[in-house]
Amino acid sequence: MNSNNNKNNLPLVVIFGRTNVGKSTLFNCLVEKKQALVSNIAGTTRDSNTNEVSWRGKKFILVDTGGIIDLPDKISANKKPNDIEAKVQQQARQYLTLADLILFLVDAKTGLLPMDKQMALFVKKFLKETKKIILVANKVDNFRQAGEIAEFNKLALSEPWPVSAATGAGTGDLLDLVVKKINPVRNSKFHQDKERQDIISNGVKSAKKGGPAKEELPEAIKVCIIGKPNVGKSSLLNSILGYERVIVSPQPHTTREPQDTEIIYKEEPIILVDTAGISKKGTKTKGLEKHGIAKSLKALEKSDIALLAIDINQDLTHQDAKLVEEIVERKASLIIIANKWDLIAKKDTKKYSNYIYDSFPFATWAPIHFTSALTGSKVKKILDLVLEVNEGRKIKLGDSQLNKFLLKIVKIHLPAKGKGTKKPHIYELKQIKDNPPKFQLRIGAKDNLHFSYVRFITNRLREKFGFLGTPITMEVSKNKGARGQHNS
Repeated sequence: MNSNNNKNNLPLVVIFGRTNVGKSTLFNCLVEKKQALVSNIAGTTRDSNTNEVSWRGKKFILVDTGGIIDLPDKISANKKPNDIEAKVQQQARQYLTLADLILFLVDAKTGLLPMDKQMALFVKKFLKETKKIILVANKVDNFRQAGEIAEFNKLALSEPWPVSAATGAGTGDLLDLVVKKINPVRNSKFHQDKERQDIISNGVKSAKKGGPAKEELPEAIKVCIIGKPNVGKSSLLNSILGYERVIVSPQPHTTREPQDTEIIYKEEPIILVDTAGISKKGTKTKGLEKHGIAKSLKALEKSDIALLAIDINQDLTHQDAKLVEEIVERKASLIIIANKWDLIAKKDTKKYSNYIYDSFPFATWAPIHFTSALTGSKVKKILDLVLEVNEGRKIKLGDSQLNKFLLKIVKIHLPAKGKGTKKPHIYELKQIKDNPPKFQLRIGAKDNLHFSYVRFITNRLREKFGFLGTPITMEVSKNKGARGQHNS
């Protein structure tokens, strides 16, 4: 199947609503491009904007429709409009006919208007069912406003979903809901319909200015920037990208939504995710701050590599150590970013490295990179480290390699027993998984291996084969009986 047919068969998500509720702003936010013209003049959008959105491994076509001003009793496909406004509205209705999901947008600041009610009645009558509709309350810029959107329940569409298209707040959750609701579009007669193919193909071509299809790229490396509040995470992201992709403020918890930015570096796709600051105090609070922390941990769960940003000008705390534990538990690789290095007068990297490793004794395998997001010093080298660590995650060792390795280390240091008096015997060491790496040590049924010897093997694996910045899981298996597992 060619590229165009693939586009035609993607689910179609349509942003629908009265004029001036922020449809184009939401469209730009979700596609991460300033494609749609935005203004406070009603009717700014004429031709519907169309582009492809990728989220959590799923893709769909997003459409920003022109605001519908006049609502006829019924849609007439045969009616030929003579004026521009009529054509805009006919095009919007075409997209509604073909939509797999509709984002019904309302304005939380303006409140519920008669036009919103009319449009809700129209779309319910037109669609016959409301399962295809997500009611989205735009312009919810703070938590206090979230409680004021209850009046939109009168539309009887669904629970209003609060977002701020201008700042991006809530849009990550909205995209999660969208990809949950859209099912893969099957090769049904409806989705092979020529009208659908023509409309979607023309829309995507217009959005991409008729450019050639992108070449297939390897799967993106997911990199999560994580840390306590106010350590410079957003500044770090902006410095890596070379432009102000996200809002930067000295106020803690400015970032409340994980912000995904995909880049290509040395022909490798990388998704950088800036997250909300995580603090012990924040986990006990209610509202947006606690919600942002939960989203940060969720983003970490899905990441390959974590960039733990610390303020090297401040003392490390138990909360920093707890974050390292969270990263290791989720089997993410780790790079420690010692930010604000420009504030250190005597730049002794060995001294500060020892201090960091003393604070994180269970992560001495993680590389430390000293940098300054403010000045840009050594920021670009972070991406080189990301590529190097990613290669370490994917190392695959053959059985013969590991058997030779095992014979050598056993000669250097005999296996140490845990409980009992019998000396343990290691029969086999093999790799059972990569990305991240997992190994299995097989010992005798009645043997017991001391945990320090498991750590010894893990450390020798790192010395011999690399695995930079990556936690190694070592499973101890007996010929018959229980199993044990160690993370290093």
